[in-house]
Amino acid sequence: MSDATLTPEHEARFGDYVELLKPRVMRLVIFTAAVGMLVAPVGVHPVIALATIICIAVGAGASGALNMWWDADIDAVMSRTAKRPIPSGRVTGDEALAIGLTLSALSVMFLFLFGNAVAAALLAFTIFFYAVIYSMWLKRATPQNIVIGGAAGAFPPMIGWAVATGGTGWEPVLMFALIFLWTPPHFWALALFRNDDYTNADVPMLPVVAGTRVTRNQILIYSLILAPIAVLPAFTQVGGPLFLIVALYLNARFVLGAYRIWCRDDTSALADKFLVEKRYFGFSIAYLFAHFVALLVEALLRSLDLTFAVWPVLL
Repeated sequence: MSDATLTPEHEARFGDYVELLKPRVMRLVIFTAAVGMLVAPVGVHPVIALATIICIAVGAGASGALNMWWDADIDAVMSRTAKRPIPSGRVTGDEALAIGLTLSALSVMFLFLFGNAVAAALLAFTIFFYAVIYSMWLKRATPQNIVIGGAAGAFPPMIGWAVATGGTGWEPVLMFALIFLWTPPHFWALALFRNDDYTNADVPMLPVVAGTRVTRNQILIYSLILAPIAVLPAFTQVGGPLFLIVALYLNARFVLGAYRIWCRDDTSALADKFLVEKRYFGFSIAYLFAHFVALLVEALLRSLDLTFAVWPVLL
């Protein structure tokens, strides 16, 4: 855990506090939550939609701040995270904790006011899950940390859907499952070429505990499980022919990339500086965004009554 009494070495700037909120992660949260809301069968007033998305973004930022507060000690010994605001001495642990707790309370309270109780409860649970269940417990306790902890990043589309409908359904559950099953192979690919970082920080990521061979096996297994789940939304009210074709293409590439990783060993990976793993990791980000873009386009086509007109073009 971070030293909350740490004094900053340099005066913090506005950008340091923004970085504390993990804006790169926040973008994914905002986008998937917005898609969950926009593809729902119930419309949301634009002002309410904007207000709720801001609340979800603030909640995601609060989670990031609490995670950085707790993980400051291991962030300091990992090259990928050593320049974050707390380990670099630009922000104190006390500041990060105060910001995280304050933003958590405000985001949940205002989502309850602008949205509804179900959406606010889901956001509160998401913050708690990421900050406490994942960051404080799972991350340092088990190599399955990212498997279980991935649920935190999978809730935003369910929150967005709940804002619109006041409840849940099969569609948001499938969106949740898509992100949940995508998370392990995405992060294990990163862990393969950042293995030294996790070893130095004593974080029990799968390559550290079980070895790279087991990790490569698990990446392939999870990609094979993910592929059919990722296609299923095509056959619900939020999907359609465009999503089906996009999902089939993306998952064929995802499985192929996982297979290429599975075929490799440490010698071949070191020889090309983990090029295959890095490409797979990069593609995995585009993979997830593309699925949700396809859902958004399907919603647009339905609003224009063009869904069935697309079939002849695609076929």
